[in-house]
Amino acid sequence: MSQFDALRAQLSGDLYADELWRAMYATDGSIYKQKPLAVVLPRSVEDIQATLQYARAHGLSIIPRTAGTSLAGQCVGEGIVVDVSRYLNKLLEVNAAEGWARVEPGLIRDELNARVQAEGWWFGPNTSTANRCMLGGMVGNNSSGTTSIKYGVTRDKVLEIETVLSDGSRAVFGELSEEAFHKKRQGDSLESRIYQQLWEELSQPAVQEEIRAQYPKPSIHRRNTGYALDVVLNSAVFTPGGPNINLGKLLAGSEGTLAFTTAIKLKLDLLPPVEEVLVCAHFGSLHEAMEATLTAMQYEPYACELMDKFILDCTKENREQQKNRFFLQGDPEAILIIELRGATRAEATRLAEDCIQGMQAAGYGYAFSLVYPPDTRRVLALRAAGFGVLSNVKGDRKPIEFVEDTAVALADLPAYIRDFSALMGSFQQRTVYYAHAGAGELHLRPSINLKTAEGVRELRAIGEASARLVKKYQGSLSGEHGDGRVRGEFIPLLLGEKNYALLQRVKKTWDADGLLNPGKIVDTPPMDTDLRYEQDKPAKPEYPTAFDYSATGGLMRTIEKCTGSGDCRKLSFSGGVMCPSYRATRLEKDSTRGRANALREVLSLNAQKNPFEHPALAEAMDLCLSCKGCTSECPSNVDMATLKAEYLYQRHKTQGSSLRTKAFAEIGRLNAWAARVPALSNIFLKNPLTSALIKRGLGIAPERSLPALSPQSWVSWWRKTGHLCQPVGTPKGEVWFFCDEFTNYNDAQLGIKAVELLTRLGYLVRYTPHAHSGRAHISKGLLDEAHELARQNVAIFSELPLSAERPLLGLEPSALLSFRDEYPRLLRGEEQVRAKQLAPHCLLLDEFLYQEALAGRIGPEDFTTDRKHIVLHAHCHQKALSGLESTAFLLGLPANYTVDVLPAGCCGMAGSFGYEAEHYALSQQIGELTLFPALRAQGPEVVIVAAGTSCRHQIADGVAKRALHPIEVL
Repeated sequence: MSQFDALRAQLSGDLYADELWRAMYATDGSIYKQKPLAVVLPRSVEDIQATLQYARAHGLSIIPRTAGTSLAGQCVGEGIVVDVSRYLNKLLEVNAAEGWARVEPGLIRDELNARVQAEGWWFGPNTSTANRCMLGGMVGNNSSGTTSIKYGVTRDKVLEIETVLSDGSRAVFGELSEEAFHKKRQGDSLESRIYQQLWEELSQPAVQEEIRAQYPKPSIHRRNTGYALDVVLNSAVFTPGGPNINLGKLLAGSEGTLAFTTAIKLKLDLLPPVEEVLVCAHFGSLHEAMEATLTAMQYEPYACELMDKFILDCTKENREQQKNRFFLQGDPEAILIIELRGATRAEATRLAEDCIQGMQAAGYGYAFSLVYPPDTRRVLALRAAGFGVLSNVKGDRKPIEFVEDTAVALADLPAYIRDFSALMGSFQQRTVYYAHAGAGELHLRPSINLKTAEGVRELRAIGEASARLVKKYQGSLSGEHGDGRVRGEFIPLLLGEKNYALLQRVKKTWDADGLLNPGKIVDTPPMDTDLRYEQDKPAKPEYPTAFDYSATGGLMRTIEKCTGSGDCRKLSFSGGVMCPSYRATRLEKDSTRGRANALREVLSLNAQKNPFEHPALAEAMDLCLSCKGCTSECPSNVDMATLKAEYLYQRHKTQGSSLRTKAFAEIGRLNAWAARVPALSNIFLKNPLTSALIKRGLGIAPERSLPALSPQSWVSWWRKTGHLCQPVGTPKGEVWFFCDEFTNYNDAQLGIKAVELLTRLGYLVRYTPHAHSGRAHISKGLLDEAHELARQNVAIFSELPLSAERPLLGLEPSALLSFRDEYPRLLRGEEQVRAKQLAPHCLLLDEFLYQEALAGRIGPEDFTTDRKHIVLHAHCHQKALSGLESTAFLLGLPANYTVDVLPAGCCGMAGSFGYEAEHYALSQQIGELTLFPALRAQGPEVVIVAAGTSCRHQIADGVAKRALHPIEVL
């Protein structure tokens, strides 16, 4: 019996109290960790009320949560986490005439914008997490982001908030006239007492004077220190001539400590002018960039963002961000990204040129790049990746978020940053500086080792010294991330003891029993307690791993690269691949972050002989499709596909592997046997009776079709005929062909066409016998076998004269890309060195032909002039490790071919995953997110293209359409 069975019985939503869920929700995007007692996923307001009533009856607390990306520890606590993200995520109403929307708290900010932009509106506040952060969290933290200098902060957009109060009653807080305010004070309900207390406190001249004297300067529009009593004070009830009072403004920034938000009415903004240009100004010093910010702001930009050299250097290590560095000139100490807009490109360009001339006239900047759409997205993606890429700093001493959110008046910014830099110098710190320069707020990140007591002492000393410096400038400790656990302790220093006592009284009135997110803003524990890592803990010996993790400091440090930024929680409308299972289930356990948290907790705390056998890990890792999306899209480069393979390998050591696992891993060997009599084998594979027996025996979904064998293998064809293929005339070049096990036995005709295409284009194709790729072994965690196959292939191909001019080419992305991705990490010593030397010369056929086209050695004249329209679905591994540019370009190379790249993530098949009976439904659900509807919409004349063999099978089973490999089309 669970202590929460009684509550579970009252809920229409879900409740989890097992070890996995408690571990996953013990952290957010911050440095803190507190394991909750349970996690509730409410479906209704009634569920929230029932949970509150249960918590009150049992002396527990409630921690409201949306995406869990908070950086100040708002979403951690020891009570019941109530996560609204799975069910309470609807757009309830849009009024296009009046420009407002009513939403549930779990609606993602970018999803709201995707649905209102057609009406000419958008929600202006724009955080770097906008593709997964939710509007309830934005209200709770009073978020702002890059656009606050133009559109203000979330508080400015709050029209009305529907809530459940701490006593379980419902209340709506919106704009009130003075008369309506005083009417609300009448009565004995909790809502009435709230209004009455504010009247009694804020109508006192001494209280008013204290607030105005001690709160951050009113010119700082990003100010989140404490409760927004200064905003309430400036309303007409207390300040003649002020705006109508709206306690929704007080709830914005209250971090769920006063009431539980159930719906929000938000003011929308008109879409900005359509033409955009970015001025990317390069500076030789940080302080020059600070001075230049004051000049840049005179031109009324829509954003003015800073990145310093430290963070720019970190982007060099991130696969996804390397291609976004295209605009950089030289090696700047800092850059400002200044967004200007106009009704026409000429108008936007004129504003940009004026801005540049203004900075040059003042003597600022050594280079200025102008970037226009669509490339502006790449620049902004580089900026948005700032938080995540910092986790790629090697070692335990990392730039961390604890003084990163201070805001001062814009005019004070250069002096404040000089003082802050001097302060950090006294601590012998090299600090990261980036983000919202134009708003007077930079994210400042000293580097701390939180695994040592000395590091924690340094954390506290810097935190307190930073707070005193902010007080000197009458700034705000928090500009957008909130007080939470990390800054709440210093609020008395910033606002004064009298104002702090007032905050405590406000909290007591709203939440007398301390049920709602206790320990945030008021009565906050010391900022150096409940940290994510224990200090001076003897390091556990590293596990003997199959993969080499030395580049990241070992297996545990590889797992710890996950910062909690939650990029893996973005949904299909945002594009990209990761995380396909999360997109389908919207459960934290199915996100890359959830899996990383589970691995970190179990491996660091579990004492059993083989912790990889822990059932929590089995549940967390089960639905990972090994799509590789996180390898590039996670700003921290958390490669969960590799970690899953390692997990399976370690578990196999003591549990062994199942017949199905062995059969899938050895598919190449099984097909080799079956290919001796392909016609007979295909009868068994296609006959309803025998195929059903095969599926039942191996746990394959009965709805699946089994891939047939080619009439002859590719290797057999090569030996008989293929080696005779010769280009006409002098060859343009020479290539080697890697025939993976899928091409060899199931898609031999595709391999034949590849040789014919290369030959007709003038290339001499060579082949040498080699081992299977090992892709299936890797995905199933049979890494000893994968290691041996990698060893054999590296030995074979290292002996060949491979080079950039004479590459090794392959067709199946997951197989060929193993040479570049897994092989160098599966091997050690001299074999690893050879694998790394070999990797750059191993290309997909698409990549090679793309290079040849760019070099002018092939062109449209080599292809047909027939007309075709092509839609391309790209393989996940190709998206993550190679890119789509080569395939999309090639398919459009024939003069009359047009190409659309489908904005679809993973198809849902993922090798053997979609074949497995227990995963079939989820596999189809993933396909239905984007891919299947997009393909059903295509007419019969459209050519569907997919490079992956599993993708083509998923398309055939899912929508009964045939997809071709790019080479077949060419």
